[in-house]
Amino acid sequence: MKIIINGKETVLENEVSISELLQKEYVEMQEYVTVQVNEDIIPRADYETQIIKDGDTIEFLYYMGGGNN
Repeated sequence: MKIIINGKETVLENEVSISELLQKEYVEMQEYVTVQVNEDIIPRADYETQIIKDGDTIEFLYYMGGGNN
């Protein structure tokens, strides 16, 4: 199946959960990543049960603080 991850087409053999996808894609700092699927922010509590399907568009988002001192 084909999906888009952060703008790049990716081919997966099977459907996977968000948690499995994070591991498969070697996403660093998983505790800080927010996952968006087809423009919907997925609650972290659903990462184990939310299944990625053919044609989905996934974004891994990191929100960083910062600014002037």
